[in-house]
Amino acid sequence: MLHYPRHVTRQIFISGVLLAFGVAPAIAADPTGDWRVADGVANIRVAECNGSMWGAVAWEKTPGGRDKNNPDASKQNRPTLGMPILIDMKKKPGADEWEGQVYNAKDGQLYSSTIKPSGTDQLEIQGCVLGFLCGGETWTRVAGPIPSSPANSASKAAPKTTGTLSPRTSGAAAPLPKAAPSQAPNTLGQKQAAADPVGDICLLPDIARLAH
Repeated sequence: MLHYPRHVTRQIFISGVLLAFGVAPAIAADPTGDWRVADGVANIRVAECNGSMWGAVAWEKTPGGRDKNNPDASKQNRPTLGMPILIDMKKKPGADEWEGQVYNAKDGQLYSSTIKPSGTDQLEIQGCVLGFLCGGETWTRVAGPIPSSPANSASKAAPKTTGTLSPRTSGAAAPLPKAAPSQAPNTLGQKQAAADPVGDICLLPDIARLAH
């Protein structure tokens, strides 16, 4: 019969207890998904785009907003829906935190920022001006997490063959049955587009041109 040192026996016993009660090592926090900002006026969709976290406005309490405070006059009329908010957030080594920039539409300025999931339903945002005057808020999850964007590997993909369709239109790869005379074609697609006008934020022009 084998005899283990007392400390080894104790470690085996503790491990067995943890497994018996379903206690497992903590899973890395996931910041992707849709988050409601602290004042409730917008949802921000966070996704991984080419290895970095990006966030864009996915819903507005008051539709039709414009980026009127942007110092770039050419952007002052752009819609705030789909506008990038979290910019090129890089993961910090050994921590569930991402560092980059956050765009504040209230003053049109970029700030150094850190995002950090708190549990599964909250995301802490910290922003600083020139390393001081730091402030932050907590966002609340409303959807997600979401899978990695197909756009992440677009630049590494093999050349497309004739007739190959993008992931967004992959449902049309095979011939579709003809719609009944009283039913307009692509009704489902139109409803989905109306329900989610933003979609994959990695494909938004303002993000795609910077993230790839």
